[in-house]
Amino acid sequence: MNYFRRMHPLLSIGFLAISMWVPLLASANAAIFPERHWCAAEPEVSHWSAEALKQADDVARSMGTDAYLVVHHGIIVHQFGQISKPMNVYSARKSVLSVLYGIAVDRQAVNLNTTLAELGIDDKSKLTDTERAATLSQLLQARSGVYHPAAYETAEMKEMRPLRGSHVAGSFWYYNNWDFNVLGAIYQKLTHRDVFTALNDDLAQPLQFEDFDKARDTEFVFEDASQYPAYVMQLSARDMARLGLLMVHEGKWRDRQIVSRQWVTESTSSYSNTSSGAGYGYLWWVELNGWHFGQKFPGPVFSARGNYGQYLIVDPQRDLIIVHRFNASLMSRLFSKGPTNGQFNVLLKQILASAPKDFR
Repeated sequence: MNYFRRMHPLLSIGFLAISMWVPLLASANAAIFPERHWCAAEPEVSHWSAEALKQADDVARSMGTDAYLVVHHGIIVHQFGQISKPMNVYSARKSVLSVLYGIAVDRQAVNLNTTLAELGIDDKSKLTDTERAATLSQLLQARSGVYHPAAYETAEMKEMRPLRGSHVAGSFWYYNNWDFNVLGAIYQKLTHRDVFTALNDDLAQPLQFEDFDKARDTEFVFEDASQYPAYVMQLSARDMARLGLLMVHEGKWRDRQIVSRQWVTESTSSYSNTSSGAGYGYLWWVELNGWHFGQKFPGPVFSARGNYGQYLIVDPQRDLIIVHRFNASLMSRLFSKGPTNGQFNVLLKQILASAPKDFR
């Protein structure tokens, strides 16, 4: 596999030389970040098992994976499929918004104790005073208690939505697109920039996304159910990995603190135990007792997740990022609903089994 085919040959040689120093730099706790392009290391350099990764590729093919990517100590140690192709991230968009909220909180543009009433939030079916008492922090935790219909809901979400007024704010967790979509509108109201402008200016540019085009890869999706649209975005696997690397390093990118360490910790702490066997933070899924996707991790781990197998897994203790993508275009959805959770768990287990013996 030619990892460097898009790079100038001399740059490729330089990047490979840098990658050969990865074990030494990692042992010295030196952080490695990509420049305009990622560095990549062959298995003989990274010490990941080429044979085991080949088996992981076979698993990926069997389940219809379009791309997956493994980044260890800031270096691509394995790639499969179309890692440069922007694809709809579906609900992983919410974790991106969490980072943007953190930046806004750091800038004191947002106060998480602000209520919907104070913000003047209502919807097509008027909210009650009890519903409007929900705070921004409760929306970020999916604990608002507002069960108004929302745009971009799946059939399952509609079916599982609790009755209006059945739970007061803060008392119950429900994966609620109304919360998530309203957060996008509130973000724009408080910061005077829409989510996509902030994504471009505060993340894509400083992290040097390689494949993102704001005009092409973003879209507000409106539906009759609610006045608040979903903020749909397309990102490539390798650009999602940059977001993961930012989170691995507690919000720092090289010498710049993009989002505060405090926010990274707060947003990836669990406030709810969900029915899926994971915890939930501020729009991030969080491990429970070290377990995530059916695998036991040695320390804290969290993930962004979207429908049809869109996953970004962040393991800060081992400086490890795993991205999985399924290109769920309308045509592809006619033939496949994407990998199941069980299938992805098998793939993740095989990827982790490919790691070096002294994996850390």
